[in-house]
Amino acid sequence: MSVHIDIAGLRPERIAVVPSPLAELGMALHALSEPGHHPGLQSWVTGVTAGLDPHLADRMCEADFLWRTTSSDLFVPAAGVPGGTALPGQDLAGELDLLDKLSDQQFTEAALEFTCALDYGAPGRGPLDDPVIRRRALDLAAARGPHQLRFTERLLDEPPRIRAWLRQFLQDCDEAFFADAWSRLRRQLAADARHKTEVLRRKGLAGALAAVSSAVVLDEAAGTITVDKIGAGRGATAGGGLLLVPTSLGWPHLMVLQRRGWTPVLHYPVGSPEMAAPPSVERLTRRMTALSHPVRMRLCRSLARSAFTTGELALELEMTAPEISRHLSVLKKADLVTARRRGRYVYHQLDVTAVARLGSDFLEGILR
Repeated sequence: MSVHIDIAGLRPERIAVVPSPLAELGMALHALSEPGHHPGLQSWVTGVTAGLDPHLADRMCEADFLWRTTSSDLFVPAAGVPGGTALPGQDLAGELDLLDKLSDQQFTEAALEFTCALDYGAPGRGPLDDPVIRRRALDLAAARGPHQLRFTERLLDEPPRIRAWLRQFLQDCDEAFFADAWSRLRRQLAADARHKTEVLRRKGLAGALAAVSSAVVLDEAAGTITVDKIGAGRGATAGGGLLLVPTSLGWPHLMVLQRRGWTPVLHYPVGSPEMAAPPSVERLTRRMTALSHPVRMRLCRSLARSAFTTGELALELEMTAPEISRHLSVLKKADLVTARRRGRYVYHQLDVTAVARLGSDFLEGILR
């Protein structure tokens, strides 16, 4: 499976390589929520967490579905600004101004992408104007916990209020820990953007994409960019532009924004940390055997990003609950999946630290 971007009509001058402080803040929040995804950031995560104000930490949990599973499209608002010519801002304040330019419908659908499982690439009504989608969003938010339910209720009732809440929260995160990190990272990201821009000028889009990642390939004859990911998707520039956004905190994630009507974005990692030593041969054999089935690979991809119930996984993979349970059992016996009970729900999640010990190739594959 792969993600495809139709670039028919894409003009070279509409391709931009540019750092984004807001996108990097999104990755910082993700790393703080899921440190197992980022073994190279353990010391940074520990330091930030230790000094975090308890009230800010509570607010971070309130809307963590915007960054825990992956990173919401709201962290690249330039892609959604009407006209398709906006670029990420030079500073966080400039990008938060771009966030204010999104319509309530754009803001709400992007915010609820992971909570209510909207059809990402298809047109249609959304939770603000369709009572069925609204009810589904609330039901799924309730299954995630009281924080998510309260946030979703407020979002659907008063999108401007939540937009203001999010803006203030991000400003507080900037003051608490991100401004210091950004002051160190911006030079590296700016240097990478300059390098990729020069490659784009000299070698064209194919060369620039090859420099971004070997997982990104341009088929010039077909006019398509293909990103090798376990997930599937399709987007298009629709005659608009293409944004390449580097991230330092995001390794190993290679993310693709392909929302209908938005400028496509490739959010790619710069550099990678050292991985931990491999486990014993006996444990490695047991774990690799458990991962030899394609369905269990797909389960790992989902469970690496968030905790899911058996029923949610069955719905996502279009399988029966007993089938999912059998595959989960194999992964649990290999000590790759953990389970915890929350009320009447049992949530399963991948032990990313254990998976990381299998090697960087596998970890990059399921988290790409």
